[in-house]
Amino acid sequence: MSQHVINSMQNWVSKVIVKYNFCPFAKKEVEQQSIHYQVSSAVSHEDAVMEMLQECFELNTLPERETTLLIFSEGFTLFDDFLDLVDLANAMLCAQGFEGKYQIANFHPDYVFADSDEADPANYTNRAPYPTLHLIREDSMAMALEQYDDPESIPDNNIRLARRKGEAFWQQLLSQCTAHK
Repeated sequence: MSQHVINSMQNWVSKVIVKYNFCPFAKKEVEQQSIHYQVSSAVSHEDAVMEMLQECFELNTLPERETTLLIFSEGFTLFDDFLDLVDLANAMLCAQGFEGKYQIANFHPDYVFADSDEADPANYTNRAPYPTLHLIREDSMAMALEQYDDPESIPDNNIRLARRKGEAFWQQLLSQCTAHK
């Protein structure tokens, strides 16, 4: 099961994030194999946050690991429950002294931006096969953003692309990421 989850997420990173350039910095990390995929079976917020903190400590000791995707294969299938986890994870990141060192991006199969319609294709910029907390090194992100022309345009460009391709396109692509066991 864990390897299937990792394969699904690797497919998603390759076939969605890199191919459609949702994150212009991901290709380098894929090529350097510096993304760590950690599958969690946590179903409680407390267990999930403890695992997230453990991944932060591992990032501290493993400089070759650029980023971590903490993937929840069992829990947080309800988007609102996942948003509660994101809030708690961000609070704990600060409480444990990781603020300014790591930041969290988040992805969910049913992701919906605030004040957005559920069917808006733009939501697919943050939809992934599984609920996921993405731990990002802030120093690395700052350096990458400095070398990118007009980084403020990234979200708008992603939204335009997602809407141009349409919801059916992204639904099919996302389902293809998990099709291979």
